[in-house]
Amino acid sequence: MRIIFAGTPDFSVPALQMLIDSKHEVCAVYTQPDRPAGRGRKLTPSVVKTLALNAGIPVFQPETLKTDKDLNQFTSLNADLMIVVAYGIILPQVILDTPKLGCLNIHGSLLPRWRGAAPIHRAVMAGDEMTGVTIIKLVKKLDAGDMLHKEKCIIKPYHTSSELHDKLAEIGAIGLDKVLKQIEAGSVISEKQNETLVTYAEKVEKSEAVLDWEQSAIELDRKIRGLNSWPVAQTLFNGKVMRIWKARLTDDESKLSPGTIVQKGKKMNVVAGDGVIELLEVQLPGGKRIETQAFLNAHDVDSVVLGQ
Repeated sequence: MRIIFAGTPDFSVPALQMLIDSKHEVCAVYTQPDRPAGRGRKLTPSVVKTLALNAGIPVFQPETLKTDKDLNQFTSLNADLMIVVAYGIILPQVILDTPKLGCLNIHGSLLPRWRGAAPIHRAVMAGDEMTGVTIIKLVKKLDAGDMLHKEKCIIKPYHTSSELHDKLAEIGAIGLDKVLKQIEAGSVISEKQNETLVTYAEKVEKSEAVLDWEQSAIELDRKIRGLNSWPVAQTLFNGKVMRIWKARLTDDESKLSPGTIVQKGKKMNVVAGDGVIELLEVQLPGGKRIETQAFLNAHDVDSVVLGQ
């Protein structure tokens, strides 16, 4: 099949690589325009653009896909199918209708749970035990298309959003490959989403990063894992912003005030509203993220109350 691929961030890469390695023809790749990045704010191509150019695939980077020029260019590609993975640009209906077999999307959740911008973060923060990817037909309504295939993934108690992101990107490519084979064999089965089971994964805001030590240790652990690697959970340590990259639950109990650090040997435990959580990896302004054992060697922490 002649396939147009649209994607921008790391999450898109495994699916594009699978298509490049397959018997299908990737006739074009659409990705967002180069954006400023790094300290020098130099215009930097997306990882998808770099991969496509290295594979000799034509790359298009329109700001939108609504101008006559863009629409004519898209139509001229005469594609059988379009695959969209975290493209980041809303597609007009005329684009969705142009490929002969329509447009497919890889979404990072088991739909209809967690439609929207941040399904991986929200699944971890909600304490979901299972997630996955869903291959859907792309329609105008957000993540509402018919489901063609699901690949499931258990969320381990230690999984961060960053780790889960990489896992889902890989199984998304596996699921897409299965769907393409089904399309060719004429055996693909679509299933409508149950609208009564829909939940929405709202975009994660930086303001959510601040930890409330009155919450339970379980809630704090989920939040710390869910916000890794962006925007990263944070609190105040002696008036300075401390980013908390990793933590884990303990069986300890304490009657001390929430937020109080209890040093236990080389362990840095913090009292929560219910339970105690151990910090594993932290970072102060201007410093690198370090394991708490190294942090304890340089800082007196016992009885310090976080958040102040």
